[in-house]
Amino acid sequence: MPRVRRRAVLPATAAVLGLVLTACGSRVGEDGAGAAPAESCVDTSGDSIKVGAINSLSGATAINETVIRDAIEFAVDEINADGGVLGKQLDLIAEDGASDPTVFAEKAEKLVTSDCVAAVFGGYTSASRKAMLPVFEDNGGLLYYGQQYEGLEDSSNIFYSGATTNQQIIPALDYLKEQGVTSLYLVGSDYVFPRTSNAIVKAYADANGIEIKGEDYLPLGATEFSTIVNKIRTADADAVFNVVVGDSLVAFFREFTAAGLTAADMPVMSMCLGEEEVAAVGVENVRDHLASWNYYQTLETPENTSFVEAFRAEYGADRVTSDPMESAYTGVHLWKAMVEKADSFDVADVQEAADGVSYDSPGGTVVVDGDNHHISKTARIGQIRADGQIVSVWESDGAIEPDPYLTTYDWAEGLAD
Repeated sequence: MPRVRRRAVLPATAAVLGLVLTACGSRVGEDGAGAAPAESCVDTSGDSIKVGAINSLSGATAINETVIRDAIEFAVDEINADGGVLGKQLDLIAEDGASDPTVFAEKAEKLVTSDCVAAVFGGYTSASRKAMLPVFEDNGGLLYYGQQYEGLEDSSNIFYSGATTNQQIIPALDYLKEQGVTSLYLVGSDYVFPRTSNAIVKAYADANGIEIKGEDYLPLGATEFSTIVNKIRTADADAVFNVVVGDSLVAFFREFTAAGLTAADMPVMSMCLGEEEVAAVGVENVRDHLASWNYYQTLETPENTSFVEAFRAEYGADRVTSDPMESAYTGVHLWKAMVEKADSFDVADVQEAADGVSYDSPGGTVVVDGDNHHISKTARIGQIRADGQIVSVWESDGAIEPDPYLTTYDWAEGLAD
């Protein structure tokens, strides 16, 4: 039996909170049990089977998500070239989420109930994931969400191949503390992930003697950061904890540089700045700043060398790979491994087979936790070089087991209530 999903009340603006309540609270009764999922319409009788992808190819987060679509398509093509899954070729049906959670939910509904796909790969913002979540639970579908996120969630119908909190945010804070940081300024885009992430940062800071000098948010797609950057400059924090995403990253870092701020004076630790975003922002605006991820293109492993070479052969020698791309690519391969272990495309069979499934990803070997549907991942702090690449300056001692509810941290008690 699928377990009942735990939910957290997340700090958010009224608009975002309304979305969260609609997505998470409308169909769960007092006993916590949801409605029985609809019967699957997946057709396994032919030589191919349908899978879906939902990524924003337009709107504020297209800068982040278009390349993730490439990684998903690349994984599907790779699997098909290797004989498919259980002898069936994958027929990918791709949709544009348009950087709008409502559109993500509509497209998810179409893929699961009309196109009858066996699994869907995608989602980017937490708002998009939360909007899609009830669609997959109500209809018995599977979503493979490849983006790092704020944790405090698990679902029988979602597999999370991106980092959860203890694999990205906590390592970033530990690193800053080890570097002598005693004060932070928090900045983010105004939706679930940044606000919840910063609630976690503030709880950590309170327990570790770190002063929060300020906290500001702007809507997704915002480009006017002069007021916030001026506040950051005058606050004189040791570092900035940055959860700005999408197009806004360009405006934030360019304003930061224009204000005369540098990584030597006030390093920015970013949660959503990867190799693709560095190119868009301009390396002159982000050089020597920091990023917290689980994967960088510069990793020197046989798996990553093969991944980067093959991806560039397909998409162009000037293309870069990034953590969200690698996580999405890994999610497709994990689904394949789960299906093959189950010897079935049936959702219940895949859920039952998931625990312990592993994959030697470009970022290292990952293992699925069958209880919370997250995966083990190695944490890495990277610094942006003059050539636009990110090089790891610290990494965890092996893969970190996922702890989406931060149950192993006393200071986090109450965050998931």
